[in-house]
Amino acid sequence: MNNFIYENKTKVYFGKGGVKEYLGCLLKNYNTVMLAYGSGSIKKNGVYNEITGILNSMEKTVVEFSGIMPNPTYAKVREGAKLARENNVDFILAVGGGSVIDCCKIVSAQAKIDEDIWENEIVKKKFPTEFIPMGVVVTASGTGSEMNAGAVITNETEKIKCGLFGAQANFAFLDPMYTMSVPFEQVISGAFDTLSHAMETYFGKPSANNLSDDINEAVMRGVIRNMRILITDHENYNARSELMWASSMAENGILKIGKITDFQAHQIEHQLGAYTDCNHGKGLAVIHPVLYRHIYKDGIERFARFAKNVWGIYDKKSDEETALAGINALENFIKEVGLPTSFSQMGIPENTDYKSIADSTNITAGCCKKLTADEIFDILKECV
Repeated sequence: MNNFIYENKTKVYFGKGGVKEYLGCLLKNYNTVMLAYGSGSIKKNGVYNEITGILNSMEKTVVEFSGIMPNPTYAKVREGAKLARENNVDFILAVGGGSVIDCCKIVSAQAKIDEDIWENEIVKKKFPTEFIPMGVVVTASGTGSEMNAGAVITNETEKIKCGLFGAQANFAFLDPMYTMSVPFEQVISGAFDTLSHAMETYFGKPSANNLSDDINEAVMRGVIRNMRILITDHENYNARSELMWASSMAENGILKIGKITDFQAHQIEHQLGAYTDCNHGKGLAVIHPVLYRHIYKDGIERFARFAKNVWGIYDKKSDEETALAGINALENFIKEVGLPTSFSQMGIPENTDYKSIADSTNITAGCCKKLTADEIFDILKECV
């Protein structure tokens, strides 16, 4: 295993009723709280009333920051930072899924500096060190954003969707009951994002056996099992709770200990999202099998292990046959849970500029094979 340093500062309150029991005491030392959320679904499912009731009972000054979109833009980050500065916000409470949390991470950092944080991080490679403290209440799981400092933001002017570094939450409430009102299609899409995070880490380096990969295989099997349960029993609390914790486990750093992660599928999908504003989990579902068929021959042993230990495929004669069977099992599972297998199924226009998407994709070190822009273009064309 490679050398590593591991720390995670986020305290997790998992299960039913945590917000009602603990939120008030966690905010007792703050005066002005920015309550951040998305399109307003939390006002329909009762979460908004529960949280504002707690804040009002404590006589907090509440600054609302709403309308955070599924693919949060840098313009929205600037709007939130301006609002935080003008109102002397001393705590940010992000209520929602990964998009809300990601936006708030960068708002937390941008509000503390006069310089442009996008320019600082992307061009100057200068990263923030001061933040407005924040906490999160997760209502839609999948991204695992609640336990790390990374955020995915879309710069519409530059047509770039990429990761930025921001604040990490002091605490996170994970109440599976809050996910019950989320559209089921979004639940499944989010769960596949979790599976994607795990796969992107698993296919990183080194490919030799290590404890991180052993844990990862269990996480992937758990995600697959519980997605199947939810397909037939949408409101199964245990399955939702398992998926909610799997989401955090996939992105809290545990699976990445001693690993150099891959994330080629994510990099491709991010740029697809920058050009089309498509659903993240669905885009990943389309890309993964196509990507893996392009690269598996350069990592047959690892893909064969994936087939055996995640999908239970042991009846093939060779590692190559096993590896291909594992990729086929992944694709069949995607169909089984109702996710798309082509961009056309997602409603992405045929005339989308896939060449520009490929040319602007951030090419990472990869796992068994580092892709070129031309190879990414070929993958995108096959996904159409």
